[in-house]
Parts: sequence; structure tokens; C-alpha cells
Amino acid sequence: MAKAFIVKGKEKRIEYGHPWIFKSDIDRVDGSFTPGDVVDIYSYKNKFLGRGYINPKSQITIRILTYEQEEINRDFLYKRIAAAWEYRKKIADPKSCRAVFAESDFLPALIVDKFSDYLVVQTLSLGIEKLKNQLVEILDDVIKPAGIFERNDVPVRELEGLSQTKGFLKGNFKTQIEMIENGVKFIVDIENGQKTGFFLDQKENRAAIKPYVENAKVLDCFTHTGSFALHAAYYNAKDVLGIDISEHAVDCATKNAKMNGFTNCRFEAANTFDKLREYYDAGEKFDTIILDPPAFTKSKGAVEGAVRGYKEINLRAMKIIESGGFLVTCSCSHHVDPELFMDIIYNAAIDSKRKVRLLELRSQAKDHPILLASEETQYLKCAILQIV
Repeated sequence: MAKAFIVKGKEKRIEYGHPWIFKSDIDRVDGSFTPGDVVDIYSYKNKFLGRGYINPKSQITIRILTYEQEEINRDFLYKRIAAAWEYRKKIADPKSCRAVFAESDFLPALIVDKFSDYLVVQTLSLGIEKLKNQLVEILDDVIKPAGIFERNDVPVRELEGLSQTKGFLKGNFKTQIEMIENGVKFIVDIENGQKTGFFLDQKENRAAIKPYVENAKVLDCFTHTGSFALHAAYYNAKDVLGIDISEHAVDCATKNAKMNGFTNCRFEAANTFDKLREYYDAGEKFDTIILDPPAFTKSKGAVEGAVRGYKEINLRAMKIIESGGFLVTCSCSHHVDPELFMDIIYNAAIDSKRKVRLLELRSQAKDHPILLASEETQYLKCAILQIV
């Protein structure tokens, strides 16, 4: 097995449990290897640090699988998958959950989501891609799904020298799957929907809105396929309007509402920034507004623009919420950390000239656990505020 030696001073982050080794962290690699192979990791003093798979093409050159001198074989992978699934059965609804969350489950770059009886798999790096066939067999044995679908049609794979692809890994089935989350029915398009078809990370936050939407006039911005809006309708909101710039998303949300038999919920294709401004100019008010935008930045260099975007939507929302009403505001941008997110909200409150109280500061669902040694695994922020 080849040995990768770490530059002096760079080993502490590894010893503290961070699973990534960047190209600049590596002094040299002794021995031959093929990209995607498992290599041993050593400090400059020749101290064993861990074992992981290597890809010189990627800036994240080594992803650590273990900090022990153990063989990376089928038994190793089986134990990791089984442990991840046992955890989900304990803390989540096993009918709809993230079954494997990559680095947080010590299987870097592997994502597995479960919708009803079906799994959707993403293998986002070369090393984990080389293990895919074994992993699919193990997932089938441990979880016993009716079918497995691959959603590797993501650009990040190209950074690893991999092509984008999607398709069936087990079975051949209809890829629009009915799922129930918190009592609400959804159709999940695992073949063509965003990411793996549905954003499971907000599941607990959607359940948390119940006391803030009952008998309320609710506006759900960036509604996508209606997940927050449909929860509001389910929790007896008086009237719910969901808006999204995508006509396709609005069509899906409308079908989801019809499937649930909700008559207190409707959807409209519109630009949220323009619509919030339009409501302010018209003097229209809402009891509760939900903001769940897509990531406004995926790099450190774009944070400044993202901050402006987050501030604008929060400021405009605060201005059109009835006194005593509520704002549920979210960010899934990893580069906007919780402290910066709260600063944005605070500055929006100042400019809106409203008194704002923080009621809950929430994160991603427990089936997306945060690895403390890896800040990248914490990305979702959800603040529930009262606007006075």
C-alpha cells in the first residue's frame, strides 16, 4: 500500500478527526497507486494517521475512511452501512430519511436517501465510485429496498474525473414515488427532481412550524414542490400561498396539494424578490412568512453577494408581516455560517424598523448529523422569529 506523508504542521487537523486531506497538505506519496486506491497516511515523523482513498486530480486529494490500521474490505463497508442504518431506525422515520450522510457516517462522498421503499444513491468521488457495486449490494442486504436509483448527474463528479450519470441500480420501477413526511403526502421525482428528488434535511423544521401557522395567512417563498406550504396547510393554516420561479415546481406543488385534498393552499410562479416588493407596495400583510431559498453561494468568493440577497429577502419579509406574526427563515449555504446568518437577520431587523424576537434557532434534521471535526457537514440554518 502506498504511503502519503503530510506536510509538517498540517497533521493536527487530521488528528482532530477532519476527513479531508488537500493537495497542499501532502508532502509526498511513496509507492505506486492507481487513482481511487486506498493509501496509508503518515505524519512527517512517520506516525500513522489514517487510511483513505486518493485521487490526485481532486483538490480534496485524500478522503479518510478510518483512523485505524484496518483493511478496507466488504466487511468494513458492511459495518459502516449497518451502523448508519441502525442510527436512522433509532432517531428518524425509516420510511423517509437520509440513510447515509457521507463524511458524517464515515463514508466520504456517499449519499443515500430513502423515499418509501426506494433508495437514491450518489457516489460523488472517484474512491467511493470504485466501491459502488459493493456498496449497492450491502445497501440491498441491510435495508432491503424495493429498488435503488443512481443520481450521479451532478457537476461535482467532473472535478473527480468522473462522468455524470443516472439510472437504475436495482430493479426497474416508476421513478415518481409517493412518500409521507410528518403526515403529508408528496410525490418525489427521484429521476429528474433536484438533488436526489426531495430535501429531507428540512423535515424536522417543517414539523416545527405547526404553532406558527395555525389559522394564519401564510406566504411560503421559494416553495419548490410545496414542502413547507403543504405542512402549513396540514397544520390548519387559514390560507397558504406558495411562490416559486419555476413553473414546473409550481405544477408539482399543485399536484401535491390536490393529492392531499388541501383546499387552503395554492401556488403561483413568481420571482420572490419581485413579489415581496410588490406586496409591500400594495400594503398586503401576512401572519407568517417562510423563506427557504436555494444556496445563494457555493464558494467563499460569492459570500458578499449572498449576504445582500439574504438581507433583502428578510428585510422585505419583515416589513409585510403583521405585528405579532412570525418569520421562518432559512439558509442552506455552508459558507454563510450561523453567526453570519444571525448578523444578516439582525441587520435586516434594524433596517425594517421592526422589533424582532428569536424563538428558535434550528439546524438540519438528525438524519443529517454534524461531524464536529468537519464544519462542512453543518450547513443548514433555520431561525423562527416573531415580528413585533
